[in-house]
Amino acid sequence: MPYLLSLIIFVPIAGSLLTYAVGRIDRRAAGYAALAVSAVVLVVSLSVFWSVYSNVPPAGQYSLMESHPWISLQGFKLDYLLGVDGLSSPLVLLTAILGVLAVFGARGLVNDGQPTFYALLLFVEGSVMGAFTSLDLILFYLFWEITLVPIFFLVGIWGGEKRRYAALKFIIFTFAGSAIMLLGFLALYLGVPTHSFNIPDLAGKVPVGLQYLPLLAIFIGFAVEMPAFPFHSWQPDAYEQAPGPVNVLLAGVVPKFAGYGVIRIAIGLFPQASHEYAWAFIIFGGASMFYGAVVALLASDLKRMFAYTSMSHMGFVVLGAFATVASGNPLGMQGAVLQMFAHGLAIGALFMLSGFVQQRTGTREIGRLGGLGQRMPVAAMLLVFSSCAAMGLPPFANFLAEVMVISGGLSASSIVGVTILVPVITGGYFLWMLKRTVFAASDQTKVEDINTSDGIALAFYIVPLVLVVVFSFLILSPAAPIALQAAQAGGLP
Repeated sequence: MPYLLSLIIFVPIAGSLLTYAVGRIDRRAAGYAALAVSAVVLVVSLSVFWSVYSNVPPAGQYSLMESHPWISLQGFKLDYLLGVDGLSSPLVLLTAILGVLAVFGARGLVNDGQPTFYALLLFVEGSVMGAFTSLDLILFYLFWEITLVPIFFLVGIWGGEKRRYAALKFIIFTFAGSAIMLLGFLALYLGVPTHSFNIPDLAGKVPVGLQYLPLLAIFIGFAVEMPAFPFHSWQPDAYEQAPGPVNVLLAGVVPKFAGYGVIRIAIGLFPQASHEYAWAFIIFGGASMFYGAVVALLASDLKRMFAYTSMSHMGFVVLGAFATVASGNPLGMQGAVLQMFAHGLAIGALFMLSGFVQQRTGTREIGRLGGLGQRMPVAAMLLVFSSCAAMGLPPFANFLAEVMVISGGLSASSIVGVTILVPVITGGYFLWMLKRTVFAASDQTKVEDINTSDGIALAFYIVPLVLVVVFSFLILSPAAPIALQAAQAGGLP
């Protein structure tokens, strides 16, 4: 079916306007309209995902491509160019799943300004889809920037007590990072004889001498968005202040821009420079893994802890991707793709649960949530399962992803074996949190537990993490050509 990719972009964007209009007539109808739109996007995204899996494109080629001239002015040319492959299709599906779940979860957590809230949430979903499917660097950049604006308002209006400070810090950091990234894109455009922003046209044609500075500039932009240490200071504030449904997309999807960009753009367009300095990026990823895990161990706020664990888990993506470039072993890259998918579901569940827990108990302070197992037994059970997934325990897909990344890292250097301590630290702080919240004795009164429909919705974050282990080939097989291509970077056999 033609224009499937345009549909997953513009259905939620157009649906945001429809949702707002419907909500102005009947406030409660806004949620139903948003849920219907996100469900349509999920159906189309499943079709996109299956199209890639059933006919995996070779490395450097794409499925369901759409190409239309956009701007052509005195030699300056931009194209509306879309396409998907084994890297982008899992992220498209992840975005659609989390879009439905975020909208559904917002019913019980957002009471004020619902038409505007749902409209902005759908607009985020559409612009994220645009970034994951864009094959023109400027189009990618525009969708990236467009995503930041509604998130700024979602955090700044519906967030916690320090929401304005968190929203302002978020927009300053992310805009600064994307500006540096844009400089890298422009340097690439001016330096390559073809003068093109199209990723398929640029792949394999960037002179070695031009690869180093653009790689640095582009990676800094991705590091801010991920975020990675030491560019991360906006993240704990934004994640802590954002409402649960916003966190589902902000933590579950938006950091995948950076992971996607590292693989598609940084490694895909600058293979020799990536290979030469892979050791530096591996250290960078490892530092983020350890820093996030250690600081999460010290956190006393539930959301702040989840923010730092998110940073730690995204460090696995950087490590796995560049380990493949350094060693020629595709295992790390495939693990990085799986990690992005699994992390999005696990962290989405944790943040949505934190929203429900705060609403019912009035606090997110870990030390004040004792006896949660007796006070909110259903929420406590789901918190245990979600934490097990985030810890990387079997039978969840996070376990498989982390094993693949660390194994790939060992192919690059035996020193990378020290990162096995990160899952140990992660398990330590999650068990510490569960001990103080779920399993601690408490004489506090029982509070209202999450209802059946919200409990079922939360299960839809967790169940796919088990299914993906059984059917891991659905993600790993389409990602194999991209991983093999990255393994050959820098002239490796």
